[in-house]
Amino acid sequence: MEKLDRAFYSRDSISVAKELLGKVLVREIGGERIAARIVETEAYMGAKDRAAHSYGGRRTPRVEVMYGEAGFAYVFMIYGMHCCFNVVTAEKEIPQAVLIRGLEPLEGLEQMALARFGKLYGELTKTQRLGLTNGPGKLCSALGLDRRFNGVDLCGDALYIEEGKQEDFSVVTAKRVGVDYAGEAKDYPWRFYSKDNQYVSVR
Repeated sequence: MEKLDRAFYSRDSISVAKELLGKVLVREIGGERIAARIVETEAYMGAKDRAAHSYGGRRTPRVEVMYGEAGFAYVFMIYGMHCCFNVVTAEKEIPQAVLIRGLEPLEGLEQMALARFGKLYGELTKTQRLGLTNGPGKLCSALGLDRRFNGVDLCGDALYIEEGKQEDFSVVTAKRVGVDYAGEAKDYPWRFYSKDNQYVSVR
């Protein structure tokens, strides 16, 4: 499958967030592929978006990667324990990103199950299988994505996003999750997901 190039990411977050649906996130470890289809995203529009870490032009070591080139990973931690994986978008000095909220597992299910639950995939309950990658913290745990991946080039070979097979699906537009602190921005319809996909985190 064709890997997404820098030009794909070098656009506003809303456009990228919509078009990332159906694409496939791939992590390669020792020649083995772990791959999962992107089924849920959220756009964060930078300085003008109260829900964004870079709102108002905030510039700290934590968010510096968002001010760089598009197509790099922005990984941050919440609650001191869960990581969230984001894709940096837009032009340099415009700190936008897309949060990946839900993935549908495709390849490397055993590795994901062991990383997330310490069990083989066949030993998982139905609930555990559904809970493998249906949330931003869950998918990071399953793919082993932590702060070490902050700043990784997604146009490289270790972690990247590829086109995936063309499939028909309907896109649902909704409010973002967990941003009630963000004033009017909490109501912006900047969350997108594949309708009826069981790996969407919140319906």
